[in-house]
Amino acid sequence: MPSVKIHREAALKLEEAAAWYESELKGLGSRFIDALDHAQALLSEPNPPLTPKHGQAAQLGAKKLILHKFPFSLVTMSSQDSIVVIALAHHARRPGYWRSRADT
Repeated sequence: MPSVKIHREAALKLEEAAAWYESELKGLGSRFIDALDHAQALLSEPNPPLTPKHGQAAQLGAKKLILHKFPFSLVTMSSQDSIVVIALAHHARRPGYWRSRADT
């Protein structure tokens, strides 16, 4: 099973999004965290259900995992023994803002 790592900047975005959801509706931040936990469990599986990104992101080798019930994907880069979450990408905002992290 691959190990799952989370880029420092991606971790900050995850925390910001959870806090925003909680501020919008009590308990919604917890449901967002549950969706992230489920996604991380999927990423830990031997063959995680990742979808290739399109365009330049695909050329970088980036793949995504869509979060259940939230308009976000986890953008990942894979190596032989690990999967690194490099971004939390909203489906309708700032596409590709994370590309500089693909090299880290």
